Amino acid sequence: MEDKTTNYVYDSVFVTNEVDASRKYLANVFIWMFVALGISAVCAYIFANDIDLLNLIINTTTGGFTTLGMVVVFSPLAFSLVINFGFSRISYPVMVLLFLAYAVVIGMSLSVILLIYTASSIFSVFITASLLFGVMAVAGYYTTQDLTKFGSILYMFFIGIIIASIVNFFFASETVSYIIAYIGVAVFVGLTAYYIQMLKRIGAGIEYGDAASKKLVIIGAFTLYTTFINLFLSLLRIFGRRN
Repeated sequence: MEDKTTNYVYDSVFVTNEVDASRKYLANVFIWMFVALGISAVCAYIFANDIDLLNLIINTTTGGFTTLGMVVVFSPLAFSLVINFGFSRISYPVMVLLFLAYAVVIGMSLSVILLIYTASSIFSVFITASLLFGVMAVAGYYTTQDLTKFGSILYMFFIGIIIASIVNFFFASETVSYIIAYIGVAVFVGLTAYYIQMLKRIGAGIEYGDAASKKLVIIGAFTLYTTFINLFLSLLRIFGRRN
């Protein structure tokens, strides 16, 4: 009886510590995610309301992107590759700098969105995206079902969306854009639940205090931030009202 009681107490403490560690990790992830969203929002507002800055990324004569604008549009993919595949080589301060620079670049590209769509529709879509993201985050955190296979399939769809979006950027097909947007909403809603479950497990298994654990927080924030932005943009393409 004494052995069973001891094991029960030990297991309970172990589970509690895992839960606490996971919650602490996710809390830090969301803090960094919100910081990135704030930076992007500020940058988008500044560029959209300063004609000189806007001219750096948009050619007012042709209505197309400048050279810098093209870099801004395609650089997020480069940031993603560097942050994800350079985990072991990049120091924590550099990773933070890259993540914040990524948020700035996204904000610069979002400034164009502020010119295309009405402020009211952007706000309403942002609220909708936030609610969807929040609901799926809670579902992903509390579900007991393993979402690994489900997430792997969605991630393949995500790669397909990236490729299709790049191709459609040059062909500018409105129909294809809508198809990508509808698929994107389904994919990013599902990925939200999958990523939260994945990050919950990561948080339960890491030890805090070293550089690796801090970088895992940035990786987690980068993942959720990117998922939310893509969900927001997909919804905006469907429901946004143009100026």
